[in-house]
Amino acid sequence: MNEIVDTFGPDLSVAVIGGSGGIGQALTRCLVGSRNVKRVFNLGRRHCDPLGDTEFIPLDLENEASVAKAAETIKLETDYLHVILVATGILHAGTDMQPEKSRNAISAEAMAQAFRINAIGPALVAKHFFDLLPRHRKAAFAALGARVGSLSDNHLGGWYSYRASKAALHMLVRTFSIELGRTHPEALCIALHPGTVDTSLSKPFVRNQSRSKLLTPEQSAYALLSALNSRTSEDSGRIIAWDGSVIPF
Repeated sequence: MNEIVDTFGPDLSVAVIGGSGGIGQALTRCLVGSRNVKRVFNLGRRHCDPLGDTEFIPLDLENEASVAKAAETIKLETDYLHVILVATGILHAGTDMQPEKSRNAISAEAMAQAFRINAIGPALVAKHFFDLLPRHRKAAFAALGARVGSLSDNHLGGWYSYRASKAALHMLVRTFSIELGRTHPEALCIALHPGTVDTSLSKPFVRNQSRSKLLTPEQSAYALLSALNSRTSEDSGRIIAWDGSVIPF
C-alpha cells in the first residue's frame, strides 16, 4: 500500500468531485490504496465506485444548492476534509460542443457551458467546501487546470471556450489562494495539469499521437498526487503540471 499523500499526515479525509470521470476514478483508486487515507468521499452526478470502498454523495456542479447540500452532508460525517480534489472538466459534448478552430465557430451557449463546468463549478465548490479544511495543518484544494489555459503558453490559438474557461479557473485558484492563506496558513490552493490522458475527454483529439506520449489515467493520477504531496503553502496559487513543473500564467 502506498502513502501517496504522506506529507498531509495520517487519518486523512479526502473528497473527489467528479469521481466518475476517467481521472477522478483513477485518483479515487490511488487514494483508497493509501494507508494514511481514512475516508474517501466520491461526489458527482452518478455513483461510480469500482473499488466499493468510498462514500458516495450526489453533487451537481451546475447547481449551487446541490454543492451546498453536499458540503453540509460531509460536515455531518467528518470534522475536516484534508484534501479536496475537483476532477471535473468539459472539452466537447457531441455535435453540440466541439473545440473551436476559428472565431466563427464560437457559440455563446457552448462557451457558457464550458465556463459553468470548468470555472464556475469549481468556484462553487471552493465557496462551500473551504470551511471544511483544517486551519492548523497541511491541507489542499486542487482543481484540474490545463496547460492550454496558460496565456503565455498559447502559441496555436483556437479552442476558445476551453482555453478561456481554464484560464478563468487558474485566476480563481490564484485569487482563492490569497484569501485561504489568511485563515489557513498551511493550506495550498492550486490548479493541477494532468497531462494528455487517455480518457473520453481527450480521445477524439489524440488519434494521431504516439501512445508513448499518452498517460493512462492511473499514471496521471499517481503523478498528480505525488506533485501535490511535494508542494507546500508557498506554492499556493500556482498551476502545477503532472510532472511537478510550474506552468506560467
